[in-house]
Amino acid sequence: MLNTGLLKILIQSSLGVVFLTAVNVAAPSASLAQRQPVSQNTPTTTTPAVSTPIDTNYTLGGGDLIRVNVFEVPEYTGEYQVPPGGSINLPLIGSVSVLGLTTEQAADEIAQRYARFLKRPLISVNLLSPRPINIFVAGEVTRPGAYTLNLQGGAGNNPGVQYPTVLAALTTAQGVTLAADVTQVQLRRKLGRSGEQTVTLNLKDLIQTGRIGQDITLRDGDTIVVPTAATFNVAEARNLFAANFAADPTRPRTVAIIGEVNRPGSYLVTAGSTQGGEGGAAGTGLPTLTRAIQLAGGITAQADIRGLKLRRPTRTGTEQTIDVNLWQLLQSGDVNQDVIVQDGDTIVVPTATEINPAEATQLATTTLSPTSIQVGVVGEVKRPGSVELKPNSSLNQALLAAGGFNDARAKSGAVDLIRLNPNGSVTKRVVQVDFSQGINEKTNPILRNNDVVVVSRNGTARTGDTLGVLFNPIGAVFGILRTIFSGF
Repeated sequence: MLNTGLLKILIQSSLGVVFLTAVNVAAPSASLAQRQPVSQNTPTTTTPAVSTPIDTNYTLGGGDLIRVNVFEVPEYTGEYQVPPGGSINLPLIGSVSVLGLTTEQAADEIAQRYARFLKRPLISVNLLSPRPINIFVAGEVTRPGAYTLNLQGGAGNNPGVQYPTVLAALTTAQGVTLAADVTQVQLRRKLGRSGEQTVTLNLKDLIQTGRIGQDITLRDGDTIVVPTAATFNVAEARNLFAANFAADPTRPRTVAIIGEVNRPGSYLVTAGSTQGGEGGAAGTGLPTLTRAIQLAGGITAQADIRGLKLRRPTRTGTEQTIDVNLWQLLQSGDVNQDVIVQDGDTIVVPTATEINPAEATQLATTTLSPTSIQVGVVGEVKRPGSVELKPNSSLNQALLAAGGFNDARAKSGAVDLIRLNPNGSVTKRVVQVDFSQGINEKTNPILRNNDVVVVSRNGTARTGDTLGVLFNPIGAVFGILRTIFSGF
């Protein structure tokens, strides 16, 4: 039955104005971050961004606890938990859908329905407890997918509610990858029951200036998309790695390394330490390309450190190719060339077309090269066996480390160099020895790890040896190989 008291009050215009002014059709107040404009920058500019407003109104959905106030009709007033379908059942008027509506819009909708029974109904809708926020994070994040983010504080009677932000969502998805373009992060938000708004966030500005206006608070149903960068900037990648919304720097990452390294394969690289198979280096620092090279036993003497390539898979199914010049790192200290690796990366160390002896000697003293290499020297030398040399040592140095030629028996004019290749094959070549020559491929080549040098007997020694005690260089070679590989 219509409340006659309410009708009498509404008839009096002055009192009616008072009532209309006092009605609070409320929603949770927007935070400062919500009210500030969103910057839109292209990846190649750091100029001030163009502001784009974003709708920050809260829209109702399943799980919200609301209070519907029907003024002067307390029996119609009550609290309602919005079901998944979004329709609440109200006295007298029955089912009313509030899904996708703001509290103001819901109050208007309910008022229209009550207008059939009440003259000039006064309705307010208050949000007492908001639902958890369900979002989707896609693109260049460590773990794309759907997430439920809880609110902090309360709402309505407890207005201190804190809504999760874009950065919180990225952190929940375990951070952005190093292939991300953080200048073009998209936030897609549903508007009402059928609309959608898309804004672009430049998180690079957030890193550089600390402006929190970019970190928009989220609403239920939001989608965040982190695109793949079209190009890779080695300097900016380090800044991104240090950001709190990047992937966890301590998270282990599996990296493959192929080409001119002593132990090609797959290795586990972590920040603070490096771990791999036998012989892996240990230490502290960032999970970088050079640490992966150390795990792989260092570069060989044939490595082209100016032309390294890092192949990085992306979430879009494509692949980024990053050119790396480690010579620039060694000469000028450009640490940006020491790229931070990511899970799934492949490092390709190419073969040099030409070797500069001076550069090879310099590389041998860096952490890119192994601490030492093992070379077998067998036959007519004074101390035959396995010798330990510095990387990029030459044939002459290996012969001297073995005590030099056995003058009475050695064929000193030429030696055999046997090499185990990475593909499993074995090659043999004759090298004309000349101790007066510097490093060169013809008479004094740079040796590789596990090379074997065979010094044969001269004619006089062969004649003097009896058939029963003939020297068998091939047998000695296999003995050295067994010694070298006994730990592998």
